[in-house]
Amino acid sequence: MTQTTDREVPLDLQDERLARATTTGARMRAGWQAVRDGEVSALPIVLGLVLIFVVFQILNPYFLSSANLVDLATQCAAVGTIALGIVLVLLVGQIDLSVGSMSGVASALLGVGLALHGWPLWIALATALLAGVAVGTLYGGLFVAFRVPSFVITLAGLLGLLGLQLLILGANGSINIPFDTAIVVFMQTSFVTRPLSYVLVAAVAGAYLLSALLRDRRRRAEGLSTGSLALTVARAGLLLVVLEAVTYYLNQDRGISAPFVLFVAMTAGMAFLLKRTAWGRSVFAVGGSVEAARRAGINVTGVYVSVFVLCSAFAALGGLLSAGRLATASISSGVGDTNLNAIAAAVIGGTSLFGGRGSAWSALLGIVVIQSIASGLTLLNLDSSVRYMITGGVLLLAVIVDAVSRRTRAAHGRA
Repeated sequence: MTQTTDREVPLDLQDERLARATTTGARMRAGWQAVRDGEVSALPIVLGLVLIFVVFQILNPYFLSSANLVDLATQCAAVGTIALGIVLVLLVGQIDLSVGSMSGVASALLGVGLALHGWPLWIALATALLAGVAVGTLYGGLFVAFRVPSFVITLAGLLGLLGLQLLILGANGSINIPFDTAIVVFMQTSFVTRPLSYVLVAAVAGAYLLSALLRDRRRRAEGLSTGSLALTVARAGLLLVVLEAVTYYLNQDRGISAPFVLFVAMTAGMAFLLKRTAWGRSVFAVGGSVEAARRAGINVTGVYVSVFVLCSAFAALGGLLSAGRLATASISSGVGDTNLNAIAAAVIGGTSLFGGRGSAWSALLGIVVIQSIASGLTLLNLDSSVRYMITGGVLLLAVIVDAVSRRTRAAHGRA
């Protein structure tokens, strides 16, 4: 798709400073200086999440119980998957307002295919996903061919897909999916076994260590500075301890749900593609400057089409996961706050609305924040009106931080 070289792109200023710091104190000073210069990392989001946990735990001691955290993680999977697609279009400075409607169409295709037409499950799933790919291809084609703003294209798509969803569901407007269907079983009752859960989190810490070591080796080969090996190993060790402790706590109830594992695996896969492939580097390049990317030989048209396709495909997959969790497909599937939560999760998680900056992990961080707020307010018996206002405030704060960060970076000549 692109003509970029496979040579590793240098890290941004924040990572470069941290790589040069060889002691804990130096890394802390480098990190603080990066924040002052507008290089916002995930740290503020993590600190905000900790604050949310502390506040809701004080207000309701059940909030941090293992049972509630297991439910919270499971609920992140469907909308979080949709948010993962939103991250991709935001990285190129575009938006997709129809992801909720696309997820509703996917759930409708699943329900109608299974209940009314007797399709095998794999055909129903494949049909829904192909519908997502087709819609994303249409969006990308319209955008690159006519340069119509993606806001307008996907807003029209939202209305069209909503009508299509109503057409597919027909007069009933709601179709129940049998509880013994594999996707329902997967979403409602599938949990990782306890021994396997400990192995998985150990593998995550090991993958982090291996990735860091490979990154340092590439940097040394390019003549660039690297961080301290001891600090890298210490961070991996700390990550292992924290993940194992969290896993042990969740295992006091039902453990880690399979849908959440799937969501994390997809997020990790997209993070790898964005950071370690020519396509991923092209996405960031297009989001940073379309003209500069074009002059560098990047297939800008291909990048735009690919992110719209992936966004709609993730929206369809999120709709399938949601239908499995609820065991139903109805006219309410994908409507309401699905769109808003998916977009808010991507932005709150740290992906810039202006393009060029963000991470696949933004979807994970953002949806955990949103679901934590929703769970805490539910435990306090507060209705959705309060949740909307609080989530809106958090979203506004995230956008303000993004705007201030962009302005600060521009002042330092790195916009």
